[in-house]
Amino acid sequence: MKVHIPQPLVSYTREREVEADGATLGALLDDLDRRYPGIRFRIVDEQDGLRPHVKFFVNRELVRRLDVALADSDEVHIFQALSGG
Repeated sequence: MKVHIPQPLVSYTREREVEADGATLGALLDDLDRRYPGIRFRIVDEQDGLRPHVKFFVNRELVRRLDVALADSDEVHIFQALSGG
């Protein structure tokens, strides 16, 4: 499926749009990490939860859980807020 990558994570993928597979959002992130090592840790914390500054939209609908089912035809957008001071 098509995955849109936010600019802060393009250093991992070298592209703003990539292809990945997964029956759930968690499986999709595992596949992304196999293809682009290290990217999952930037999205998921040590307790296997989504980091608070990262948002996912699947077919334009906000998703907040890693167990959300995905279809091959879905389009996933990852948004990452900038933080710091």
